[in-house]
Amino acid sequence: MADSTNEFPTTLGADAVFKGQLSFEKGVRLLGKFEGEITSEGQLVVADGATLTGDVKAGTVRVDGQLKGNVNAHTKVQLSASARLEGDLQTQRLEVAEGAVLVGRCVVGTNGQAKPTLDAKPVSRPAQFVTPAKPGEPAAATVKK
Repeated sequence: MADSTNEFPTTLGADAVFKGQLSFEKGVRLLGKFEGEITSEGQLVVADGATLTGDVKAGTVRVDGQLKGNVNAHTKVQLSASARLEGDLQTQRLEVAEGAVLVGRCVVGTNGQAKPTLDAKPVSRPAQFVTPAKPGEPAAATVKK
């Protein structure tokens, strides 16, 4: 078991409401409410019941509560079953538990290419409509463009 004092030397308590900019080196556990910008090479945990509104740039981000803003994690983003993330996401690895909610665009991994940015354009593809077979006809479907 990891020593939580060393892993998360800073905790913003459940009764804390903080607005502004936050930067740290090791790890921060957010139990309350934060509005603003967070920058770090360390780990950020948004605990169950906590809310964060603003952009995040960190080494690793774990969301158990709610986060509304863009996330750029150098290493990994973890979304637990109770997580709700609304915003664009960029990371090397993404772990999403069943029940998590993610609303936004994702860029995961780089495959040795230049590092992607959060303002990358989404790829659009034409819509396809599938017409199912009528009763008594073969089960094949037709695709109309």
